[in-house]
Amino acid sequence: MFPQTRLRRLRYHPVVRDLVRETELSPSDFILPLFVRPGTNIKKEIASMPGNYQLSVDRLIDEVGAAMKLGVRAFLFFGIPSGKDAQGSTAWQEDGIVQKALRALRPAFKDSLLITDECFCEYTDHGHCGILCEQGGRMDVDNDATLPNLARQCVSHAQAGADIVAPSGMMDGMVSAIRAGLDAAGCTHIPIMSYAAKYASGFYGPFRDAAESPPSFGDRSCYQMDPANSNEALREVALDIEEGADIIMVKPALSYLDIIRRVKDRFAMPTAAYNVSGEFAMVKAAAQKGWIDERRVTMEILTSIKRAGADMILTYHALDAAKWLR
Repeated sequence: MFPQTRLRRLRYHPVVRDLVRETELSPSDFILPLFVRPGTNIKKEIASMPGNYQLSVDRLIDEVGAAMKLGVRAFLFFGIPSGKDAQGSTAWQEDGIVQKALRALRPAFKDSLLITDECFCEYTDHGHCGILCEQGGRMDVDNDATLPNLARQCVSHAQAGADIVAPSGMMDGMVSAIRAGLDAAGCTHIPIMSYAAKYASGFYGPFRDAAESPPSFGDRSCYQMDPANSNEALREVALDIEEGADIIMVKPALSYLDIIRRVKDRFAMPTAAYNVSGEFAMVKAAAQKGWIDERRVTMEILTSIKRAGADMILTYHALDAAKWLR
């Protein structure tokens, strides 16, 4: 007899397929990224990310409430400030846009998990992830000068109601600086979700429209990772864990499933994967053309990310996927 017959017997009946399924998705696996901006009654759809919006705080409350009803309980916030400068100083102001959102959401959704992205690209007038300086005849991010500001931003968000801070700028030493800042401010209970292996990817394009944060010159290849490198990701993750990261992240997800698996196998740490804007937009665009089955492809992608080793998935598909899983 053909040896594959035994395996095929386990695929014959749909209930048997459910019983032997190795990877299960749940709305509780998802973290929904949201974009908050100043104003009132604003819900502006992001053209390159259908179904996602720039939201004023009042509309953000509605969006979080709707997601909670679907079983999505964790949210990551990006701020679109009213003003920008060379340092990105609005990122740590007490009346900053993310701080306002946190103070509005915290009493309304006590059982939700509020996570804040910690970076400066949305807040600087040049669109890079920290303070600039001249190095070797060109402008670059001053890693060490950026760290104190990053700690200030995280402390400000924690004091406003954030449950987790998530530094995304790929600055060397960022986890250590943030941990020291949080502890000194009495926020020892706040975990750090580090974007430990963040690649200089072409899949971020729609996000830069959503967050209004394209760099005014150059790109971010000097501080984000080369997509060709795998071993380097393990070194980056090891350093962040040593500095005190509680959760580590791989970004993007779909083109880096091998990195997710290597990181999970090597470190056995709580691992997040970011299913980024370009990955989302490709599915939406192809579905609108009628070229793919959106539901089937989306669920296949999310399952592959979890199968690769992700414990949690940051995804713009979260609301649709949660509806399909009901």
